[in-house]
Amino acid sequence: MKLPNPLRLIQRAPNPDNNAANPIPPSPYHPGPNTHWANPDYGAYYANSVAIYAAIKLRADAVSRPPLQIHRQNPDGSQTPIPPSHPIHQLLNRPNPWHTPRQLWQATEIHLNLWGQAFWLLDRSPTTGQRQLWPLRPDRIAIIPHRQNHIQGFLYRPPHSGAPIPYTPDQILWLRNYNPLDEHAGLSPLAPARLPVEMARDGLRYNRSFLQNSAQPDYIILTDNQLTDHDINDFYHRWETRHRGPHNARRPAIANFIRDIKPLGLSHRDMDFIQSLRWSLEEVSRAYGVPKPLLSDLERATFANINAAERIFWRNTIVPQLHLLAEQLNHHLLPKLGYQNLQIHFDLTSIEALQEDQNKRVQREIQLLDRGVLTINELRQNHHLPPVPWGHTPQTLNQKPAESPPPNPGHPAE
Repeated sequence: MKLPNPLRLIQRAPNPDNNAANPIPPSPYHPGPNTHWANPDYGAYYANSVAIYAAIKLRADAVSRPPLQIHRQNPDGSQTPIPPSHPIHQLLNRPNPWHTPRQLWQATEIHLNLWGQAFWLLDRSPTTGQRQLWPLRPDRIAIIPHRQNHIQGFLYRPPHSGAPIPYTPDQILWLRNYNPLDEHAGLSPLAPARLPVEMARDGLRYNRSFLQNSAQPDYIILTDNQLTDHDINDFYHRWETRHRGPHNARRPAIANFIRDIKPLGLSHRDMDFIQSLRWSLEEVSRAYGVPKPLLSDLERATFANINAAERIFWRNTIVPQLHLLAEQLNHHLLPKLGYQNLQIHFDLTSIEALQEDQNKRVQREIQLLDRGVLTINELRQNHHLPPVPWGHTPQTLNQKPAESPPPNPGHPAE
């Protein structure tokens, strides 16, 4: 990807505050974001925490499943689907030479779940001049605030050494979760779940070090004799010769110089290790809105509650997330590209977990049509379909054709 010249971008992005009345000092660039909300360490959790990886991957796969639908908003309130040959369809179906549409949405959802924000670079191909969309790592971007316009620009730090690259607000699409503590940053679900995740990771590291480095035996043999190294080695040799192997299983042992044997067990802290892992998984499940049965916690899982967990996951987590993404695309991306009269939404009709709710909604709409509460055109508008000439008046499904008026008795019948 050919990145623009920083000097040219600075010239294209004048600062209205460069005057004597309201001077704003230039914002210093840091090797990361200008707040701690997009800490580069957050990205490491995706690679070294099983619970974080499973929850984020499940959300990223779900968000990338529904196809996009794009409609033109008509003056009468109806919507007309745009053809696949439209430039916005072609851009979203082929964002750049290296990313497929699904990879673009997966990268976006992964960034949102790790750092609470995602950035798309709106670029043009250096060879063809066609528009391209490139996902940028949030921990490499610093946001430059603006006193009147909220955002003055963005600074991107390349993956290799080099000067930061400035971008204007028109070149960057900023998707984010609302952060009540910082208006210039997103809020990651990892922020409240970081402590239990770190405790689980520390527990795993402690357990691994214990298994690798601990020299604690299972038993201690107490004797009244002072044994030399030769006596100890001779004891081990005779003991292993008499009791090692399947043919010596359960063979009784006799040792006249052994006074007592003490078993060495695990402490309560060591036995709470598994429980701490389960608690960490529960906290990740709450923070990311992913039910525990979908994270392979199948201890109490049944076919019925797994299906219920899938419906809850889609209805309470993925559908609101898709509405949030579609709203930000409609509010920010389409105006940047010059398509103010277009609307984007995700088609959820192919999602199996939502089919039961879809069937109930269809039955409710049929009842409303049957009772004359909705008209055909009102229902078609809810499904983003154009109106029909005969659909403006309420009609029940069991409505009979109007009977002809009786003949006038003063006139003979024709």
